Amino acid sequence: MSVVAKLQLSAKPVSEPRAILGPAGNRVRVSEEPPKRKPESVKRPQQLRKPASEIPEPAVRNNISVDSSCSSDSSSSGSSIKKTVKSRTVRRTGFKPVKVVPHGVDGEALSSPKNSGPPKRCDWITPYSEPNYTFFHDEEWGVPVYDDNKLFELLVFSQALAELTWSAILNKRDIFRKLFENFNPSSIAQFTEKKLMSLKVDGSLLLSEPKLRAVVENAKQMLKVQQEFGSFSKYCWSFVNHKPIRNGFRYARLVPVKTPKAELISKDLMQRGFRCVGPTVVYSFMQVAGIVNDHLLTCFRYQECNANLQKDLKPKIEETQVLTKALENTCLSQEQFA
Repeated sequence: MSVVAKLQLSAKPVSEPRAILGPAGNRVRVSEEPPKRKPESVKRPQQLRKPASEIPEPAVRNNISVDSSCSSDSSSSGSSIKKTVKSRTVRRTGFKPVKVVPHGVDGEALSSPKNSGPPKRCDWITPYSEPNYTFFHDEEWGVPVYDDNKLFELLVFSQALAELTWSAILNKRDIFRKLFENFNPSSIAQFTEKKLMSLKVDGSLLLSEPKLRAVVENAKQMLKVQQEFGSFSKYCWSFVNHKPIRNGFRYARLVPVKTPKAELISKDLMQRGFRCVGPTVVYSFMQVAGIVNDHLLTCFRYQECNANLQKDLKPKIEETQVLTKALENTCLSQEQFA
């Protein structure tokens, strides 16, 4: 093959000119180079311009123009959308939810804690507590007591806590009352040694022998206190100015086992001849007798005991006012005769 033939084969064919439609019409132009495709620009939807009345409040506050919110810039459009959504959220949350109450039903009754579940009690009362212990907490523990026989019963129970639990004591409560003759101090003070040793349950003494002897001795000393103060109740309540102490603890771990006030009462009782009346026993007695309200703040009985106290004090206050008025009238009449 000749050199001329090789040159002819290696030569590149010349591309023919082709017609290209221009954007201004169907004019044909010749392009000697292959056409290059331009990347199609993504058209972004233009946001409609909002009237002045619907401009988001944050945009007005920050001096943001309406045109900037419709700008093609991605950052400005994103920020304007966020501000618009935020303003819409504010307007939606501006409405308060309305509770629908059926016809004939009291709305306060539906929102009351009594219908929301079991009442909140002190932490030492659990779902596994015995029913008699729970009932004792709900009805008696912390309620102010002014009856002498009742106070003596609670004092004996507080002494028995060194040997028995509250649940065990409450289970034997009827037996206690029967053997101790309803805790009448006049009757217990006359117990003989034989009577004392007969206080048994199923062949065993109801309490240890020292505790039983302490109950009899305390009954004798209680009679002396009644003669001196008029009643054992007046003696006990005189230490707190005849008003219960309200501690208002929030947690059970904060409730003490004894206080300076309990130590003071314990010391005075011992000086008078009472036995087994240490500060811990006395403070337990103060709690159960309502001399101190140690229900936790979260317990429903804390407020109820305070309300019962106000009801109990109201007739006493009225009686005191009547006596004061009578004394004033007596003094005035005496001055007139003088």
